[in-house]
Amino acid sequence: MRFRQAIAAAVAVLVVAGCGGSPSPSGQSAAPDPNGVEVNPPGDIPDDQAFVRISPPGSDFSLTVPEGWSRTVKGGAVTFTDKLNSIRIEQIRAAGRPSVASTRSEEVPQLSATIPGFAGPSVSELARQAGPAVLLSYRAKAAPDPVTAKTTTDAVERYTFFHKGERVVLTLSGPVGADNVDPWLIVTDSLRWD
Repeated sequence: MRFRQAIAAAVAVLVVAGCGGSPSPSGQSAAPDPNGVEVNPPGDIPDDQAFVRISPPGSDFSLTVPEGWSRTVKGGAVTFTDKLNSIRIEQIRAAGRPSVASTRSEEVPQLSATIPGFAGPSVSELARQAGPAVLLSYRAKAAPDPVTAKTTTDAVERYTFFHKGERVVLTLSGPVGADNVDPWLIVTDSLRWD
């Protein structure tokens, strides 16, 4: 009888280990703790992140960005950053609305030549509150960490909107593997024309 119990316990350990869990001292699989601390991959924006509405200087639009993020202005672009994530906002004069085809033929080669580690571009059109946008998704080498000098790979989403001869380009980036789908939707869906 003890032999059968030992075999059953060994099988239970192997089954649990194969599923990625860990057995409890009694040999039973431990259930996840719903009150436990949530472990997020690096770059995840917290679910309780607050957002504020801003209007970049000289622009004819506004949008929401995460509250408390650092703001820099360089060459007509405004960038908000926090830890490993960034949102870059730029308004550019343009003759017409971008398309999936023009983005593939014009922007992809340009970005490929200027962005370190540019890879895996994907172009699509989608709807947002401010109107249609062309989305260019790709991966890129992140800026080196100022302390360790290590680099990682970012997942980048570049949304281009068009309104009255102006393109607004929102470039959102964060580490590959971070789950920022909801915050990026909040930002890109918040664009409003004045």
